[in-house]
Amino acid sequence: MTERQLQPLLHELVGVVLAPTSALGDAAGQIRPTGVQGVFHADARVLSRAELRVDDQEPESLARAAVGPHDVRFVSLARWLGDPGADPTVRVERLRQVASGGLSEEIRIVSTAAVPVRTVVSVDLACDLAPIEVVKSGGATEALEVKAGEPGTLVWAGSGITVTVRGEGATAETTGERAAAPRLTWPVELPPRGRVVLRWQLTVDDPRAVVVCPPGEPAWSRPGLRADDRRLVRLLDRSLDDLRGLRLVEAGAPEDVFLGAGVPWFLTLFGRDSLWAARMMLPLGTDLAGGTLRVLARRQGTRVDPATGEAPGKILHELRRHEFAPGDGLRLPPAYYGTVDATMLWVNLLHDAWCWGLPAAQIEPLLPHLEAALHWIGEHADADGDGLVEYIDTTGRGLANQGWKDSGDAVRFRDGALAAPPIVLAEVQGYAHEAAINGARLLDAFGRPGGDRWREHAAGLARRFRAAFWVDGPYGPAPALALDRDKRPVDSLTSNIGHLLGTGLLDSEEEAQVARLLGTDALAGAFGLRTMSTDDAGFSPLSYHCGSVWAHDTAIVLGNLARAGFRDTALTLADGLLGAAEAFDYRLPELYGGDDRSLLGRPVPYPAACRPQAWAAAGAVLLLQAATGLYPDVPGGAVRLAPLAGAQLGAVAAQRLTVAGASVDVAVDRAGQPTISGLPAGLTVTVDVAPTVPAQRSAPADRPLQA
Repeated sequence: MTERQLQPLLHELVGVVLAPTSALGDAAGQIRPTGVQGVFHADARVLSRAELRVDDQEPESLARAAVGPHDVRFVSLARWLGDPGADPTVRVERLRQVASGGLSEEIRIVSTAAVPVRTVVSVDLACDLAPIEVVKSGGATEALEVKAGEPGTLVWAGSGITVTVRGEGATAETTGERAAAPRLTWPVELPPRGRVVLRWQLTVDDPRAVVVCPPGEPAWSRPGLRADDRRLVRLLDRSLDDLRGLRLVEAGAPEDVFLGAGVPWFLTLFGRDSLWAARMMLPLGTDLAGGTLRVLARRQGTRVDPATGEAPGKILHELRRHEFAPGDGLRLPPAYYGTVDATMLWVNLLHDAWCWGLPAAQIEPLLPHLEAALHWIGEHADADGDGLVEYIDTTGRGLANQGWKDSGDAVRFRDGALAAPPIVLAEVQGYAHEAAINGARLLDAFGRPGGDRWREHAAGLARRFRAAFWVDGPYGPAPALALDRDKRPVDSLTSNIGHLLGTGLLDSEEEAQVARLLGTDALAGAFGLRTMSTDDAGFSPLSYHCGSVWAHDTAIVLGNLARAGFRDTALTLADGLLGAAEAFDYRLPELYGGDDRSLLGRPVPYPAACRPQAWAAAGAVLLLQAATGLYPDVPGGAVRLAPLAGAQLGAVAAQRLTVAGASVDVAVDRAGQPTISGLPAGLTVTVDVAPTVPAQRSAPADRPLQA
């Protein structure tokens, strides 16, 4: 029987990051030569082992905690040392810190013993320079032979990368069997109640990296937050620390900061992820949005190239230093354009950043890119000319699915059958409609032609969607997930429909019905929003896109619900997301299991989920925005307040939100009444009342699934 090559699991590992460098080890602090453990830098594993021993024994793990944005401390015991008796008297503290282009560790041996302590501390190291896709696919790797440098110094080199480890005051063992597994050692002598601090550092020289750490501190504000629900405060604090560590710039363009998608697989530029994360972060300022827009505009498509998916006006999907080939026939070129939605999301981020106050001087240079993006939507995104946006991978080596649910089995009918491409995704039609309306408004405002054309395009798209997508489901009418090759509605009930809210594609009655569907237990009965309903044959709680819960998906949909005034369902999803945050120590993973809340009282981890993940962490800011209900339209001279906070979520007070560069404070009391201060002059504030949503209908227990 052929042994299956499996993707390594992540859920029990402890990560620390300062992009493009990250470290993953076990709960005891060890980095073992197995699975995905290691130190990674810009798509390469630069250290595959870092195992600490005391007297050639592993200390016994006791505790761990993050102690800063890029630091984690591990505490363990060396119970064979020190005084006899039940109480341990020698402990080992290991502080791991990721820095720009490297990592350092501080090892403290602390004795409270009444007797002297003598011991030998060692760290076993290895480096394989494995590409990230080899690690992701569970491929075998070989440790490289080390080159000894100055005393206490180890050097590895290959693929244009040089890795150096220096142990302060350490002896380096590098000969014989230690050539591929070198060891740093420190003899330690402690007086009674003594302590010692040992240090080693890793540095990476990687001149070919396409993404690097940006200089300086984050440009976004850090809100002061008080909330009755303390989970929101803790989630925001941890998320902002993680987002600080995920900032990246392209090599040679240090001024344009964007967010890398996630640790460890996606710590680079991803069009869709970076755009969504920047859009969620707008309440904290527009600088991140501006940088993200510019870096993607520089790589906007200019020609038709089926091998890369490039087309004129199209926005990039992902950027790597080399071809990404994790297996199963997937081979993505270094600059890959296989995304159906990033171009619309780029337009919508430009518009929303403008609404939050992105200066005209930053928007005007991007207007030719806006026109090119709209041209792609009108000319290249609709290959068969039916007026809807579809995708298909023509190479056989790219992504079979090119929406945000991009796994090969993501688009399924209610009976579980896979849809055949070309695929017309529901939410993509919403993004395209929104982009056409938003693009038209920008063109009008900046004196460019074409606004009427794009409003007509949006109206036609809405008519075609209404005619083609609505199906009869177990809870009444519902938008289909997609249309397949034969334009048949893919009739499963999924979270995708929540992305239609607020795009203008639906009328008010249709939005109310979608809100009702999103509130059913079949979709909302987990810790957040399931990607597929439990009524569908394709549902599995640990399916990547057919039943799991994605934090960003839940945040986007609850944000859409809150903005549209559908409070009850938004509050249900918000409570689920906060419950998940609490279970995951407030570092929300990329996704987690879609089991009922009653199964364990906490979400089941998805074992290969990235943590931290940019759009999962940025979802905390979107949740804060929904709670405060702050929706500015600076060009329109208006600010709308429609807070989700109040009787059920509790009171919220946020300081240092940012509108048009001004620091703004918003407070919502327990009755849901908002107050706001600090707005720039000339903005008129209105307070909205939520609409009434019809009651949910339960699915008949004996109703069969329909194909």
